[in-house]
Amino acid sequence: MKQIAFLILLLADLNFISCAQDAGNNQTVRGIMLSSPETKQVDKFVEFIEKELVPRKVNHLILKVNYNLEYESRPEIRELKTISRVGVKKILEICRKHKIDLVPLVNCLGHQSWGADEKNIRALLKTYPEMEENPEAKIKNPDFYCRSYCPLHPKVHEVIFDILQETIEAFEAKDFHVGMDEVFVLGEDSCERCKGHNKAELFAGEVNKLNNFFKKSDVRMWMWGDRYLDGKVTGLGKWQAAFNETHPAIDMVSKDVIICDWHYKIAPHTATHFAIEGFSVISCSYHMPEIATQQLQEMNSIRKESSEQIANRMKGLMHTFWGSTSEFMKAFEGKEVSEKTKEAYKTFLSISAKW
Repeated sequence: MKQIAFLILLLADLNFISCAQDAGNNQTVRGIMLSSPETKQVDKFVEFIEKELVPRKVNHLILKVNYNLEYESRPEIRELKTISRVGVKKILEICRKHKIDLVPLVNCLGHQSWGADEKNIRALLKTYPEMEENPEAKIKNPDFYCRSYCPLHPKVHEVIFDILQETIEAFEAKDFHVGMDEVFVLGEDSCERCKGHNKAELFAGEVNKLNNFFKKSDVRMWMWGDRYLDGKVTGLGKWQAAFNETHPAIDMVSKDVIICDWHYKIAPHTATHFAIEGFSVISCSYHMPEIATQQLQEMNSIRKESSEQIANRMKGLMHTFWGSTSEFMKAFEGKEVSEKTKEAYKTFLSISAKW
């Protein structure tokens, strides 16, 4: 029955309509994700929000904080390029002035490093190396991507929850993004705690633990959706989907988690799939205008032509930029930037013009 409903929705006429049209009172997300600026860049960033984002009708600003806040509860968990609470307050004030929801992002579970080089280990595992999920032989692979913390370590959530709680308070957050994409190290046989555990159950357990934490503060949890997709069956591969058997977790987690469905080179209609599965979903673009347009068309068409339940789950689109915010702002000033930044900049201009 699920498959039949899915096919019917996929065959729906994808006529383009304005993203400004809402399904009932359900607000459409017109979002952009950027890295949080350093304290010294905050004033310029505030000006950028007012000059460039507000006129383009952005109503959600997702800031990748990770460990870059000047944490007071866990001062040992700080990166070098931090933003102060005063800086966050300035950003929060300009966002409130223009009715932009400010959403912090702190990567949980995965993305605790970049590659195998110990110089690139993030603050959590650098401070508490015993909390790492042991990748064993995987780390010898020249393509090794990133480390994870062990979800079954008895002390890890004491630290993580302190970080998340302080970030909630600093941002006065009602929505919070926890990342959790591209988790390649999980349930390893080399981990004394996770060995033999079902990987989907481990992943779902961490999602539910985090979500239950946020519920206590009446905060909605956002996360990336790639680990819920079967990379082999869908043909999406190991990056946009899972090759390590985490995808059955989709039936083990709370449906009140908001899924951020990222695809940057193709538009495979997975947003509709997540909506049918019962999740609210936000499509995510990056550096190809034609793909972003297809994602927006799907989002708007399903909102228009499907049942109210499905329509209300199709939340909108979030443009993502995976580089420094200062580099992104330079593009708006007409300064020389990398080719990838140019592409992301042009994609944002293209898609925001359709909002």
